[in-house]
Parts: sequence; structure tokens; C-alpha cells
Amino acid sequence: MRTIDALVAEAPTLAGLQAAHLELIAGCARNRVFAAGAHLMREGEPADDFYVIRRGDVALETYVPQQGPLTIETLHDGDLVGWSWLVPPYRTTFDARALAETHTVSFDGACLRAKCEADHNLGYELMTRFTAVIVQRLQATRLRLLDVYGHVGA
Repeated sequence: MRTIDALVAEAPTLAGLQAAHLELIAGCARNRVFAAGAHLMREGEPADDFYVIRRGDVALETYVPQQGPLTIETLHDGDLVGWSWLVPPYRTTFDARALAETHTVSFDGACLRAKCEADHNLGYELMTRFTAVIVQRLQATRLRLLDVYGHVGA
């Protein structure tokens, strides 16, 4: 079985970080497994954690009145789930639901924020990497909205 340090080092979003930074991050990490249908996070709740999917699939969803949950994007092995832990007021922006049994590395956001405050180089590295994820998610949301609403009245 691989150690948490090894699992953190294998996460694509964290690839290329200095060994010292990976060690700091691993101190805030643990393994977690979610059953099919379980929520990793819910929209509006405190953003205390984020995850890297080791094995499984996770739907990012938002609730649409009169329609129910709308899947914005489906995430897979190696993908990062959650960025709201990094941005005040630290509230989750989407639901994240396991589509199958999902194995993750879970990171404590408060622990990591404290380490970023103490080591601004680590904070810069994570902000740069997470900003790329945020931009990608915004693009996916835009495309999904065009798909959902682009044909209204057509």
C-alpha cells in the first residue's frame, strides 16, 4: 500500500511541487472512500475539504428550480474536487456526488490555509494551480449553460 506522501505526490494538480511543499501538504491529507450516491460536498456548506480522486467518478451538480440537480461536469481519476476552501468566505459552490464507490485523498482546507499563510511560496504555488482548475470549471459551466439554455425559443 502506498503512503499518503506518495499519493499526494502522484496527484496531477500537485505535480512538480518541491518535496518540502509536498510534505507540508501531506500533513493535511488522509484517505477517504465515498459510497455511490454519497456527497463529498454540498453547495452552500462550509468548504472545509478538497479532494483528489484516486479511483471513481464524481458529478459536480447545481440545483435548478423545477428541474432538480443539473450535472455541470463529471470528474474522474486524478481530478481535483473543490476549490472553495481557498477563497473566502469558504463556502462550497457546487454539490459533488460520487457516481460509484470513489476513493480519494482528502485535504483539510483550514490546515492547508494555515500552512499557506506561514509559507507564501506554497500559497502562491497552490493559488496558481487552483486558479487553473477554477478557470476550467467556469468554462465547463459556461458550455453546460449554453447546452441547457442555448435552444430556448429556437
